[in-house]
Amino acid sequence: MNARDASRRHPAAVVAGLGLGQVVAFACSFYLMGVLGDAVARDLSVGTAFVFATVSLSLAVPALVAARVARRIDARGGKPVLLASHLVLAAGLVLTGLAQDGVGLAVAMAVMGLGQALGLSPTPFAILVQLYGEAARRPITGVALIGGLGSTLGWPLTAGFAEAFGWRGACFAWAGVQLLFCLPLSAWLCPRTHGGARRDSATGGVRWDRTMVQLAILFACAWFVSTCMSAHLPRLLAHFGLSMAQAAGAAGLVGVAAVSVRFLEFTLLRRLNPVATTRAATLMHPAGAAGLLAFGGQAGGAAMALGQGAGNGMLAVAKGVLPLSLYGDRDYAYRSAILGRPAMIAQVFGPTVFAVALERSPTGAVLMTSALCLVMFAMTFGLARRGRPAQETAIA
Repeated sequence: MNARDASRRHPAAVVAGLGLGQVVAFACSFYLMGVLGDAVARDLSVGTAFVFATVSLSLAVPALVAARVARRIDARGGKPVLLASHLVLAAGLVLTGLAQDGVGLAVAMAVMGLGQALGLSPTPFAILVQLYGEAARRPITGVALIGGLGSTLGWPLTAGFAEAFGWRGACFAWAGVQLLFCLPLSAWLCPRTHGGARRDSATGGVRWDRTMVQLAILFACAWFVSTCMSAHLPRLLAHFGLSMAQAAGAAGLVGVAAVSVRFLEFTLLRRLNPVATTRAATLMHPAGAAGLLAFGGQAGGAAMALGQGAGNGMLAVAKGVLPLSLYGDRDYAYRSAILGRPAMIAQVFGPTVFAVALERSPTGAVLMTSALCLVMFAMTFGLARRGRPAQETAIA
């Protein structure tokens, strides 16, 4: 039985397996230092700023290697890359747990960044496209829906591991989850896919046109805003009259909103044009920001968190779906990788830039991110399905 037969037989199992893998991958990498950062800084006698600089380093690595990873997925299939990601993330976590100084931590986080490049969203999305072709929108949404629980489940689990075993033990515990749970789960539930994408040796068969440029700008702005909010939303809300406890509670609504809109996308909105849903998503952060600036306090804070969560939740799905909808499944992984490279670079600088803006003017910082969302809104106009080669049309 080939991969397509297996995927048609157990699509829910494939989506569930990839989604659970995403929960763990995000929890043990992207969200790890949000819980452990202060303890790591104290134990290694480095500044907290240095610890989060190594997080930025881990975010920079995917920007350097994503295109090469994508070429391999397009040529040979995604399952081997996904399995390798579990091994590399586990290695990064072990190295983090063993770090004795800042250099050791930086090396460990660079390895973690490589694991993220191999295993975070673009890889399972590419696997789903190879399995289901242009019918992959709903499976992609399903994986994004489950993966959205990465922070909701990851932060308390990491805190629990740290309380029981210390921060080093928490890293080792997550490494064990990668090796003993995620690796066998992916090996069992993820069908092997076959690549063999047709491409030019230099360009991967992908040309930059106006639509590609618009998508690259859209996703770069989206990921810049997302990382700004991930790093600073509680602090931002505190500037508008909330205590830090109230701000943290309000910020928790981001995850609720993100998962809720992904569920709607998975059920009620799945037949809508993805360009239209993306256009609506770009306005949700500005709507929340308007509520924050108008009302402040808890009502404004809740509006800001819900707007950011809803918009970001839908845009995470759009990152996987729009290239498929506009260009089809040919060279999907490579196209997604080069579209995502500006976004990866932007998210490295987002937290630092927003920190400076927030110190100068909280209102100005909110207006800055809202303006970027309006740029994203403008980029959704003029997007149209690109024509497919005659051979692909004949095969379809």
